[in-house]
Amino acid sequence: MKAYNRCEWCGTDPLYQAYHDNEWGKPSYDDRHLFAMLCLEGMQAGLSWITILKKRERYYQVFADFDPAIIAQFDDDMVDSLMTDAGIIRHRGKIKAIINNAKCYLKITQTQSFSDYLWDLSPSGLAKMPQDNHPKTFADIPTNTECSDNMSKALKKDGFKFVGSTICYAFMQAVGMVNDHVAACDFR
Repeated sequence: MKAYNRCEWCGTDPLYQAYHDNEWGKPSYDDRHLFAMLCLEGMQAGLSWITILKKRERYYQVFADFDPAIIAQFDDDMVDSLMTDAGIIRHRGKIKAIINNAKCYLKITQTQSFSDYLWDLSPSGLAKMPQDNHPKTFADIPTNTECSDNMSKALKKDGFKFVGSTICYAFMQAVGMVNDHVAACDFR
């Protein structure tokens, strides 16, 4: 089996490596996937991505495959139920943020696709192409940028929660709006 050079952040965990190799940095234009990733990145606040990645399957199960129309109907009883589920991060504010963000998503998609909305806020804007940052090392990768600041402000203006600038930058990396694979990475 070939030994790959990878970005150092994914370490040796097979789940993390599979995410790095097959998902991270690959452009996504699918509304539902973008919504799910934005929510999951918000769940990461204060935690490591591997923590969320290990719980991702359960998030998809309890949040109706991230169908915003279903999630928007979740009530306080559902929040209470989710607070007892050890398969997710049991943080009331984060759970309620997913419900809130589903409602915001539904408002936005009345007039445009969620993909267009988000990609218009990406570094390439209307071009909807990944921005290749050419980082030489992990130390060259920022945690936020002016673009992620602007995305965060726009999302917050439209009512979204848990969408700070660092979360937005991690989201842009995850869904391929920016390519931050380091120069030596075989997946660049």
